[in-house]
Amino acid sequence: MTILQIASLLIVLSGLFGAVNYLFFKLPSTIGILVVSLIASVAVLGIDMIWPGLGMAEAVRTEVTGIDFSDALLEGMLGLLLFAGALHVKLSDLRQQWAVVFLMATLGVGLSTIIAGVGFSWITGAPLLVALVFGALISPTDPVAVLGVLREANLRKSLETKIAGESLFNDGVGYVVFLVLVGLAFPSGNYDSSFNDAVILFVQEAFGGAALGIVLGWLTFRLMRLIDDYALEVLLTLGLAFGGYTLAVELHFSAPIMAVCAGLLIGDIGAKHGMSDETREYVDSFWKLIDEILNAVLFLLIGFEVFAIAFPRDQVIAGFASIALALVARFAAVFVPVTLLKPFRAFSDGVIPIMTWGGLKGGISVALALSLPENDYKPVILTATYMVVIFSIIVQGLTVGRVANRLGREPDLM
Repeated sequence: MTILQIASLLIVLSGLFGAVNYLFFKLPSTIGILVVSLIASVAVLGIDMIWPGLGMAEAVRTEVTGIDFSDALLEGMLGLLLFAGALHVKLSDLRQQWAVVFLMATLGVGLSTIIAGVGFSWITGAPLLVALVFGALISPTDPVAVLGVLREANLRKSLETKIAGESLFNDGVGYVVFLVLVGLAFPSGNYDSSFNDAVILFVQEAFGGAALGIVLGWLTFRLMRLIDDYALEVLLTLGLAFGGYTLAVELHFSAPIMAVCAGLLIGDIGAKHGMSDETREYVDSFWKLIDEILNAVLFLLIGFEVFAIAFPRDQVIAGFASIALALVARFAAVFVPVTLLKPFRAFSDGVIPIMTWGGLKGGISVALALSLPENDYKPVILTATYMVVIFSIIVQGLTVGRVANRLGREPDLM
């Protein structure tokens, strides 16, 4: 199939599955599309078991594996999704929560990586470095999944800012940690493998991505101040997201961090001082629509990825254990930063369980697992990652609002 045919099919199926969800399941749109795509996938597998001569499952599997999910997300959709998400997080709100966001996106990701990695090594017998790679890819909360659910959960503003801000930044940090650990665990791959090179890579990716995002965002903002044409200004923001992400990849900077920094700058300073009211309305509406469409396609793809994964019994058992392990690691990633900050600021009693349960995993983890070099442990890593992501999006995603309402009724001290 050509790229145009694939894109057409994905958009058609996203629309149809969205309609099925709207008419029958009435779940939040992105989660509903994921559920319907999973049901459709299981139905195809069931039909294939009953009438194997039809070859339906193999035909679908061929088409699904023909779509490089890792490249499609990491080098295509992710830049637009992160930019769109960052546009709607205000710097003034983020500034009030910067300490929590910073500690959870750095110390929290590090703690979670170690706990999940050590636990995964014990569960599967994988070498520690390989297991730490799993810890790195499963630790960051996925901003795409998180922001999609936050729109439906109606959380308090301060709590929403913490969860959204952390997910935007720990995604970029986690991706850099993943690259470093892959280079150390699989030195025969296309990654630097020495410890010194790993440190240089981390600094270059993280700080280079942030600097590039700020510079490109500032230049775009200065240009938009000279223009009063909403169509052109929308085009400039699209060029910033696409071009900046591509440039970051070419320069070996963190493209996710670039997209977040550029989006935060345009969404706050750019919206206040570089856009007319009309332009601001069109930019906001355009990126909300892009976000909704790409989210729908992404969650559809996550559901269909079941065809690309084998589910032998031992790997399924490891997957269930990894779900519990991911929650324990997430709890540590929230508990330690909050405990460190409690002497300096007040938190409501529900912040730790709410942020633990609200730390959703998503398509980025699956994409990173698919991008791993071929090795003996890749199948179990992929199966465990997929099971954690499906549990996180469906179970946690559908209940985080109720958890927050039950535990977070105290005054907004956070």
